[in-house]
Amino acid sequence: MVESARYGDRVAVPEPYSIEHIPFADRHGHSRQLLWLWLAANLTIADYAIGFVPVALGLSLGPAILALALGNILGGLVLAWSAAMGPAAGYPQMFIGRRAFGRVGGYIPAGLNWLSTAGWFTVNTILGSFGIQLLVPGIPFAVAAAILVVVQTLLVIYGHNLIQAFERYMALILGVLFAIATVIALTQGSAIAAWHPKPVGGTLALFAIVLAISFSYIMSWSPYASDYSRYLPEITSRSYIAIYVFIGAVVASFLTEVVGVLVAILAPRASSSIAALKTAMGGFGAFAVVAVILGATTANVLNLYSNTISAKVLDIRLPRWQLAVVGGALAFIVALIGYQNFTNNYINFLVVLDYWIMPWLAVVLLDFYVYKHREPMGFSEAPNWNLNGLVAFIIGLAVSSPFMSEKFYTGPFASWFSGADFGYFIGFIVAGAVYAVLNRSRASQH
Repeated sequence: MVESARYGDRVAVPEPYSIEHIPFADRHGHSRQLLWLWLAANLTIADYAIGFVPVALGLSLGPAILALALGNILGGLVLAWSAAMGPAAGYPQMFIGRRAFGRVGGYIPAGLNWLSTAGWFTVNTILGSFGIQLLVPGIPFAVAAAILVVVQTLLVIYGHNLIQAFERYMALILGVLFAIATVIALTQGSAIAAWHPKPVGGTLALFAIVLAISFSYIMSWSPYASDYSRYLPEITSRSYIAIYVFIGAVVASFLTEVVGVLVAILAPRASSSIAALKTAMGGFGAFAVVAVILGATTANVLNLYSNTISAKVLDIRLPRWQLAVVGGALAFIVALIGYQNFTNNYINFLVVLDYWIMPWLAVVLLDFYVYKHREPMGFSEAPNWNLNGLVAFIIGLAVSSPFMSEKFYTGPFASWFSGADFGYFIGFIVAGAVYAVLNRSRASQH
């Protein structure tokens, strides 16, 4: 048994819970704390790097900004309403998914999310390590990555309350640093106005690629959104949670991506996105690189923490702190292997994320909000299998694949949208429709 009523909102006490239901005695905090958490989590180098994509593709500035804005708004909506489930359920997000998929059936999305969080941890470790190498010339990549992994793992071992406090302070620091970077970039408006892109494809297809990547990033937080809201009191307004999460995540992600677009235009010949930031910022360059490193850490703390949660949902019988050490060590090894071909791996990784998450989200959101399956006992006592959720999930994935339009695979129906990739939205709609039909049939049988 976990000792409750001792954790409360005490920062200095290691978190005693993993995927257990959070007792009422340990519920604490206010929904506005999620504003700072998601603000800090998205004032990051990964968002900034996304801004380089439309410039590399040759998409004009206006359509690029519009695609980034639309992608963030759509992704922010699913993230916000995922986070709003936490207080009522009292469980982390992947555990909430057990209600619609079953305990054993839930291993499939939990395993995929474990891979996803490990991948994101690796991505941010690579970017943060590049930043350290710029600040400390000559330091080996392995040493820089090891420093980041150790610090992030220690924060995760301490758990929820320390993470909330850390993100709150980092939101202020990163907000100031990225605000200054934005002002500096905008003061070079003449160079930005003189930029003439060289498109590598049709405008619609390029627009869809940028939308998909920006949407994919912010949406990819959804499978662990409730991990950071489940400690709030049960009576906390779901609407307030959704509003705070939406504003924090969307504002931070969009503005950071816009900085990336501007810097990519201002420093087109830089060796990397981080080197470009240092060049474009002039005398502020060193502070901008510090923002890169801190931003990698704010995102990675959440990635690794939720990585341990997904492992526990897989019923791996190790303490959460040991899972944090294992996850950090594996990501460190992958970072050493993959950092030399980072850009291509990053874009492919972002787009592929959409395909499993979107059908899963459709099922979980319907189950919670439409069918109102919110009782804590319903999550903890879920049967081994819930075929309705699994069937809808699999059909959503299968139907989306013919609409994929990626370098590694182009579906037969991708030409319907001029080569633009809308498979992820189709997977979401189809999975939701199938789940609705299956539940309607079950209701009529009862």
